Amino acid sequence: MAAIENRKAITVGIFLSLGLIIFILGVFTLGGQQKSFAKNIQISAVFEDVAGLKKGNDVWFSGVKVGNITSIRFIGTSQVDVQMKVDQSVQQFIHRNAGVRISSDGFIGNKIIVIDGGSPQAPEVQAGDVLQAEKLTSTDDMLKTLQQNNRNLLSITTDFKLLSHKILQGKGTVGTLLADSLMGEQLRKSMQNLQAATTSAAHLATELDHFSNKMNTKGGFADKVLTDTVAFSRIKAAITQLQQAAANASTITDNLNKASNKLNSTDNAMGVLLNDPKAAAQVQSTLNNLQQSSIKLNDDLEAAQHNFLLKGFFKNRAKAKADSLKKK
Repeated sequence: MAAIENRKAITVGIFLSLGLIIFILGVFTLGGQQKSFAKNIQISAVFEDVAGLKKGNDVWFSGVKVGNITSIRFIGTSQVDVQMKVDQSVQQFIHRNAGVRISSDGFIGNKIIVIDGGSPQAPEVQAGDVLQAEKLTSTDDMLKTLQQNNRNLLSITTDFKLLSHKILQGKGTVGTLLADSLMGEQLRKSMQNLQAATTSAAHLATELDHFSNKMNTKGGFADKVLTDTVAFSRIKAAITQLQQAAANASTITDNLNKASNKLNSTDNAMGVLLNDPKAAAQVQSTLNNLQQSSIKLNDDLEAAQHNFLLKGFFKNRAKAKADSLKKK
C-alpha cells in the first residue's frame, strides 16, 4: 500500500515538474517573441489616421521586426499618439529624421508600423523622441482616385469614339486624307519634295565639308592667310595702303570740289572770266587792243630800220650776227 502511494506521489511530481518546465519554456518563448526580456527604448509618432492599428502590433525596420506598439491614445483633434517599444540594439541605425508609416503585414494582414532609417548625418534616435509620421493613403482615397481615373478614361474613350466616327465619315484633315485620294496624292508629292530637299541639304552639307577641308589644306591660299603671319602682315599692310590711297583720293576730291566752287564764284579772276560775260568781253577787247598795238609796234620798228639815222646801226648788228654764224 505504501509502495502504491509512493508511486503515485512520484508520478504526480513528474507531471508537475514537466508542467512547470513547459510553463517556463512558454514564458521565455513568448517573451522572446515579444522581446519582453530585451533592453528597449520608447519612441512615439503622431498620426491623423491609424487605419485600424492596434496595441501589440509589430514595428518593423528594414524588413526586420524590432519592437511592438505599447499604447494608442488620442491627444488632440483627430490626432492619435502611438507609443512604440523598439529594441535598443537597432537604436544606432535609426536617426531622428526617420519617417514612420503604417503598412500591412501582407496583402490583407495585420497593420504594422514601418520605420525608415533617415539620413546618416542626423543623430541617432533617443528614448522619448517623436518621429515624423507620414500621411497614410486610405482605401477611400484610393477608390476616389480610381473612380476619377475611370471617369477620365470614359471621357477619353468617348472622345476617341467620336473622333474615329468623324474620321470614317471623311471629316477633318485626317478624314480628308483617308477619303480624298487627290489630297493623299498631293501629300505624297509633298513628302517626295521634302525628301528631295533633305537630300539636297545633305549634299550641300557634304560640299561644305569638302570646302572646309580644302580651306584647311596645308599650303593652300586660305591656310597661308589664316596661319602665315608674314602673309597676314603683308595683306594688312596692303589694306593700310589702300585705306591711305582712299583717304588721299578723298582729299583730292575735296580740293577739286573747292576749286570748282571757286571757279563757279565771282570773287576771283578766273571765276569772273568764266562767269561774268561783261568782264570776259572787256578782257577780249583788251587782248584785241594788245594785238593791234603789237602790229603797230612791228610797223614802227620796221620803219625805224629804214631810217637814215638808225640804218647804220642795224646793218652793223646784222653783219656781226653773220660773222658769228660763220665762225660756228
